[in-house]
Amino acid sequence: MDRIENLCVEKGMRMTEQRRVIARVLSQAHDHPDVEELYRRSHDVDPHISIATVYRTVRLFEEAGIIARHDFRDGRSRYEEATEIHHDHLIDMKSGKVVEFVDEEIEALQEAIAHKLGYKLVDHRLELYGVPIEE
Repeated sequence: MDRIENLCVEKGMRMTEQRRVIARVLSQAHDHPDVEELYRRSHDVDPHISIATVYRTVRLFEEAGIIARHDFRDGRSRYEEATEIHHDHLIDMKSGKVVEFVDEEIEALQEAIAHKLGYKLVDHRLELYGVPIEE
């Protein structure tokens, strides 16, 4: 079983074969696919999967905290596995490519800002938008 499929089983979800396919497709994704792309990939594995099934399954996985939804200003929700390891995103505005990164200086600065304003930081999400530097 893939990571997402295991998480679903651990949370007591009923796993139909179509949900298993969608979970595997999500686990194997190295990008941040939207529902239409998940549907294409899942449909390639099982032609009986409908787009409605993908929408319902994605919503179920998101509500269970198994996947995270991102809106990268391109008009569509994109998904990735929810992990314990925090990371941020840089979105290439020309290609749509999403680059994941971790920067300890940024993390420390965010903590310091929250503390300075009288808060304990419990969660955050950082998205940077850019275009390639032309040389």
